[in-house]
Amino acid sequence: MDYESMLDKGISELPKRNESKERFVIPKVVGHIQGNKTIISNFHAIAKTLNRDVEHVLKYILKELGTPGELTANSVIIGSKVSAARINEKIIDYANEFVFCPECKKPDTILSKEKIATFIICQVCGAKRPVKTIK
Repeated sequence: MDYESMLDKGISELPKRNESKERFVIPKVVGHIQGNKTIISNFHAIAKTLNRDVEHVLKYILKELGTPGELTANSVIIGSKVSAARINEKIIDYANEFVFCPECKKPDTILSKEKIATFIICQVCGAKRPVKTIK
């Protein structure tokens, strides 16, 4: 077997490349309105995708929506009728503030609490920036 045929064989056996540039996709909210409450059934999965504590994400969402809510074993109950689009918008706002690195824009970050401040630390570029505290 000559070099050219081995090269062609090797190229043909390579795995297909993922043409999508976006490797990090935040799942959309799955839920329903029941009476005057909104129930989100995949909130835990969303927090896991963001690599953040579910209580931290929920605290931000509830504060931004200005509504009460509670975390259950496998869902979140928001104390008012809220559209999925509005919740998705707030989750994207959360990701922009607490997940994506402010320098390189990658989602590979962690939150680290040091004394009275919380920092977002990028695992890719090493950037470290303070983030606001959710009250």
